[in-house]
Amino acid sequence: MNVNFYVTCIADVVKAGVAKNTVLLLEKLGCNITFLEKQGCCGQPAINSGYAKQAIPGMKNLVETFEVNDYPIVAPAGSCISAIKNYPEYFERFGETEWVERSRKVAARFYDLTDFIVNQLGVTNVGAQLTGKAVYHPSCSLSRKLGIVNEPIALLQQVKGLELLPIQNQQTCCGFGGTFSVKMAEISGEMVSEKVEHIDEVKPDYLIGADVSCLMNIGGRLSREGKPVKVMHIAEVLMQEGN
Repeated sequence: MNVNFYVTCIADVVKAGVAKNTVLLLEKLGCNITFLEKQGCCGQPAINSGYAKQAIPGMKNLVETFEVNDYPIVAPAGSCISAIKNYPEYFERFGETEWVERSRKVAARFYDLTDFIVNQLGVTNVGAQLTGKAVYHPSCSLSRKLGIVNEPIALLQQVKGLELLPIQNQQTCCGFGGTFSVKMAEISGEMVSEKVEHIDEVKPDYLIGADVSCLMNIGGRLSREGKPVKVMHIAEVLMQEGN
């Protein structure tokens, strides 16, 4: 299957290993990857800050970029996909009528990595192996905005040697929320402190998630508190192999 890979800004700039493992995983599952170099930011930071109109040029660029083919578009971040799914609303709001349907067609082709693997490729066991106990953090964008709840769990349950542990208030936001963590830093800090407290109660070896931004937020607090928990994106976990 031919697949477009959308790298996202954070994966590109901060967590290149997530991007690399996403591509390697998709190739392992039989996909031929296309990387369209004109792709750029989805505009989420501007949109979240109330500057949706200023984000329109970047949104148009992204739509144009992915109109060159009709392949599915896979990304390792639910927050970016959620933003792109809302493009038609923004184009309509600002009178960009010719872009409404164009953006709707492109947005319909976007998939979160776990959603694509489970529901499009029909795979739950990718042959991964990682020994230890883990907590999975369901990011708000993935679970609440996109409704992708069971797919990451289904994949992680098939990882040989991995035990998933429940924690208190598992569905609660970690406090990142894009620009929320900047504008409401004190509240955000309390939210991630509570999240880390619940994670620490079960003493996991790993914290796993499907959104890099949430993992950076929680991982930063774990590190500052000296908690020996390895933070991993699900793409990294699914590329682990036994010796």
